Amino acid sequence: MDNGLYQDKYRVASTRWRGYDYSQNGVYFITICTQNRHHYFGQIQEGVLPGEEAVLLPTQVGLVALECWKAIPQHFPFAVPDVFVVMPDHIHGIIFFHRPTTASPSQNTFGPQSQNLASVVRGFKVGVKSWATRNQWPFAWQAGYFDRVIRNEAELEKARRYIANNPSQWTADQGKPDGVFR
Repeated sequence: MDNGLYQDKYRVASTRWRGYDYSQNGVYFITICTQNRHHYFGQIQEGVLPGEEAVLLPTQVGLVALECWKAIPQHFPFAVPDVFVVMPDHIHGIIFFHRPTTASPSQNTFGPQSQNLASVVRGFKVGVKSWATRNQWPFAWQAGYFDRVIRNEAELEKARRYIANNPSQWTADQGKPDGVFR
């Protein structure tokens, strides 16, 4: 009987798609939050004029997060970053995996997790955290991340719109109870 305990401790069920190989070619929508949703990355400035977009006024660590996102292909040549937004307490981004040869999808197995989505996210998080530590900037990530495998063009466009509109939705979302990303 599974009572949610492992070694007499409660554990959170994985949010990963069971049996999916996260190292295969595909499109991945990810969200990574700061610890306790602390606003390390900056503040949102609402548009002053009607129709003007809201934007993040980034802190130095917010700028570093953007640079680390752009640098992903230097460390993982198969990972191609797409749209990305830095928010005060989280980031959203889309990553394409393009490998030269595509093997048939295989079941994800336990073992060394390298050259897959988890290793790309881990590398991004380490890059930001390392900069913060070297520069004595207080900063911490929430454990884990959220992902969605994007399955078709309609989902991709919906995710891109969501990311692009995220800064403009910031003020409206502040009063809402916790949801998937809030």
